[in-house]
Amino acid sequence: MKHLPEKKSGSHASLLIGLLAAAIVLMVLLKTCSTHVADEGGPRPSGGDTIDVAIEYGPLSLYRYDDTLGGFAYDFIRRLEAENDLPVKFHPVMTLAEALEGIDRGYYRMAVAAMPLSASLRRDYLSTVPVFLDRQVYVQMSGDSGRVEVKTQLDLACRTVHVMAGSPVVERLHNLSSEIGDTIYVVEDPDYGNEQLFILAATGEIPGAVVTERTAKALAGDYPDADISTAVSFTQFQSWLLGRNDTILLHRIDSLINAAQSKKYFKQLERRYF
Repeated sequence: MKHLPEKKSGSHASLLIGLLAAAIVLMVLLKTCSTHVADEGGPRPSGGDTIDVAIEYGPLSLYRYDDTLGGFAYDFIRRLEAENDLPVKFHPVMTLAEALEGIDRGYYRMAVAAMPLSASLRRDYLSTVPVFLDRQVYVQMSGDSGRVEVKTQLDLACRTVHVMAGSPVVERLHNLSSEIGDTIYVVEDPDYGNEQLFILAATGEIPGAVVTERTAKALAGDYPDADISTAVSFTQFQSWLLGRNDTILLHRIDSLINAAQSKKYFKQLERRYF
């Protein structure tokens, strides 16, 4: 795996320190602000009626706003929990791969992350009805006068692109490589999620990354040199994932999502986060 350039070790170290601090704060908040959060001893099935949910740390899923927790998925699930006698325990994760491994091992029953559905995910997991729509974009640092090197998908030929490990975006990039008739070098990063990859690409620590457009838009305001104008995929369904045998829970979650999407509070969540 290709690591970050050593010549920028100072800014890389600053990013790692910042991420560590954010993670510590998040764990403290989760420990003190909610009774529905995993213990510090590691992921363990809760048993009973409690639904263990692996939720990605990022603007669209779970995030720290000032001194409290938020995020579209977090707020939406908490509302479903409150209205439908749906006891939930959240397990924050950094990457989709971590969440899916937890489902495979029986630690979690549902994975919530900013992720498009792909053929491989549909094959290996059950997916809920679509929660919202999104697409993938290429994140890069713009040069002088807003100049960028990647303006179209064709410009990705022979370039190195970083993505979150286990992301279905890998499948899309391999297909795109075939479509343009040239190699796209895909680096699956096991340590960073969508937010961290955006920051690394927006600050020039890595040449470029592919993340969801809604995530990129949520972060772009703080990084004026970030360019997110190049789409890598069409608009895609964004769903939550469950184990292949968890059909009863799937039907329940689907019915709750379908019912909620016509309610006023769901529209308010969309306006707030999207």
